[in-house]
Amino acid sequence: MRKAIVLLLLCGVVGGGAYYYFTHARDSKPNEALFRTAKVTRGDLLVTVSANGTVEPEEVVDVGTQVMGRIKELGVDPRGNSNPKFAGKSVDYGSPVEKGMLLAQIDPSIYKAQFDQAHGTVEQAKANVFQSEAKLMQADAEWKRAQRLRSLNLRGTSPTGSADSNSNLPIKGISDADFILAQANYEIAKANVEVAKATVEQQTATLALADTNLGYTTIRSPVSGTIIDRRVNIGQTVVASLNAPSLFLIARDLRRMQVWASVNEADIGRIKVGTKVHFRVDAFPDDVFRGEVVQVRLNASMTQNVVTFTVVIYVDNSDLKLLPYLTADVKFEVDERKDVMLVPNSALRFRPKPEQIAQVRASAETKAAAVETETKTPEESSEDEAKRRATAGTVWGIDHESGLLYSIPVNVGLSDGTMTEISGEHISEGAVVVLGENRTIVTEEVNNPLGPPKFRGNRSQNKETK
Repeated sequence: MRKAIVLLLLCGVVGGGAYYYFTHARDSKPNEALFRTAKVTRGDLLVTVSANGTVEPEEVVDVGTQVMGRIKELGVDPRGNSNPKFAGKSVDYGSPVEKGMLLAQIDPSIYKAQFDQAHGTVEQAKANVFQSEAKLMQADAEWKRAQRLRSLNLRGTSPTGSADSNSNLPIKGISDADFILAQANYEIAKANVEVAKATVEQQTATLALADTNLGYTTIRSPVSGTIIDRRVNIGQTVVASLNAPSLFLIARDLRRMQVWASVNEADIGRIKVGTKVHFRVDAFPDDVFRGEVVQVRLNASMTQNVVTFTVVIYVDNSDLKLLPYLTADVKFEVDERKDVMLVPNSALRFRPKPEQIAQVRASAETKAAAVETETKTPEESSEDEAKRRATAGTVWGIDHESGLLYSIPVNVGLSDGTMTEISGEHISEGAVVVLGENRTIVTEEVNNPLGPPKFRGNRSQNKETK
């Protein structure tokens, strides 16, 4: 009997406590718990423009060939001089190269034969010059002899031996036909010498072309750098057409890199040459790389009605950490504020319900604003109104006595997408502002504290799970 009485008293005490909790204690919790809050902080604000880009070598040389043929051999990888793993191996991806270094050798057999043929033709043309000059000397001697014979002026006697002067015939040293022929032979010989000399020049040019083509069979590096792409193998035949086939792609200096970023047309006006940049790449997520805008290209591109501009960013890659063609998440640092008051953006977006606003305090603030407006001239009021519309904003504080909210007018400055600069005489560092309502849903059912615990999640979810 005594145990039953003790148990009955114990149940009464627990039940009374539970009743008091659900009728008084729970209702006495401050309304602050219904809202998410944050304090006004002071710090620096960096305004950025976001874009995606690609890491590119500053200068890339595409090494091709101007002749066709079979790849006979590739150059030796210079890394073999210091690393046994590369000893005797051919140049490949990542091989460092020096200017003038052998990269590949095309089979020169055909071009060597053409060179030898052209060389022989030149020698033949030179011999023809000597022959033509000798013929010219002969024709010149005959021409001079004909001129001397033509100048003879002798009188002859009559064939009958008569002394009659009228019967004498003049003696000619050369006939008119032979004189003209000697002159023509001389002119022809002189022209032949000029033709022979021109032929030498022509064949010399052909020899130079053959020598050039023969030289093209040896592919050498035009710059010092690093091979980032090798597109041929030994035994492969390359064919030169209108476009020279690409054999190697060489980055001149991987210590100097660029980022080519695509910037939306709405943001391009805020980006200038010299704008500071920081970016990240997925390969090194914990590292922040820095650069500077060196070029804003004007040839915009349009994709699905979206216009973008290419912005070139210089990056110092002295540690060779950045690799070509990595994707970069770029932030252009277009503006900055030092030592300003900051609040989360959600504090400026929050709008309370009418029943959550402290009417008395709000009315007092409205009356004070009206008095302030009345004391100003119309010109001052219009200027303040324009300024208020351009920069004015409102954050909400909590009245600790009533647990209701009151508005705090502020001037809104720059935003980085997360935090916003604010100022105003009614706000100070450390002030608590409301970010939004606490979305934790507590069921209004009064449960028996002695019963089994029930799930306190979403009521609709409880019904679905039953």
